[in-house]
Amino acid sequence: MNQPIVSTQITVEQNGISLAVYQWGKASTKHKTIVFIHGYPDSADVWIPIAETLANDFHIVTYDVRGTGASTVPSKAKDYHLDELVADISAVIRATSPNQPVHLVGHDWGALQGWEAVLDDHLKYQIESYTALAPSLDKVGLWFHNLLQENTPQGYLRLSKQLLSSSYMAAFQIPVIPELTWRLGLSWAWPKMVSVLERAPVPTSKTQLKNSINGIGLYRINLVPKLLNPKQRFTSIPVHLIEMTEDPFVPRHFNDGLEAWTSKLTRSEVKAGHWGISSQPTLVANCIKGYLL
Repeated sequence: MNQPIVSTQITVEQNGISLAVYQWGKASTKHKTIVFIHGYPDSADVWIPIAETLANDFHIVTYDVRGTGASTVPSKAKDYHLDELVADISAVIRATSPNQPVHLVGHDWGALQGWEAVLDDHLKYQIESYTALAPSLDKVGLWFHNLLQENTPQGYLRLSKQLLSSSYMAAFQIPVIPELTWRLGLSWAWPKMVSVLERAPVPTSKTQLKNSINGIGLYRINLVPKLLNPKQRFTSIPVHLIEMTEDPFVPRHFNDGLEAWTSKLTRSEVKAGHWGISSQPTLVANCIKGYLL
């Protein structure tokens, strides 16, 4: 029986930000490196069950996105821009797999960051494949724009339903109120709410309040510009899309036509909600393993 591989922690410096990086094993010709990027309002610990499942077959890397977990909190709003986040991805890859490209995996806002890293082949020489658990902001923006251009009652109805289910993102643009809501008890209630949504227990993050408050910066600096001015883009890097079949926040129609965005698209699905990485970690891990091996 394989012995459990214990994680180790290092710090990666990137443009004044200290990123807490966690590794299971080391990069080698035998073990491919997978770099995982978490979403909002999580930190790297959300990946632990999946990391431990895959650690005997791969070199696993996770990290706390700037502002979360044990990583530095940026001092300016602009420091949450996607360009800075892509630079973080590049720095983590250089530090953990300097001699060979990695397989990237992103969930939620981690998926949006991952798309920015691969679209237009930004990190082409550092990334061998990309497993996305959500589409890019540009793809979502074009979905909205295309419905508006249809100018049909059916299109407007679909648009209204989607705007209603995505209204929380607009609420994050309001100053002070979202932060206050997290401080007044939402951070305590959050794991229980996710457990209800997923119909399965999910772990609690020790840095939930920090993750939640600082991660709002992702929405405020990146969301509106991308959705108002989306662009059709492309990557030559192979993409593996994992769709959660019961995800109320990332509906599957956002992924329609994704084949035009990449040279090679592979689709998988997991019967789970948005946080399937927590409620069904073994299923998600097996999807990733099956794609890479």
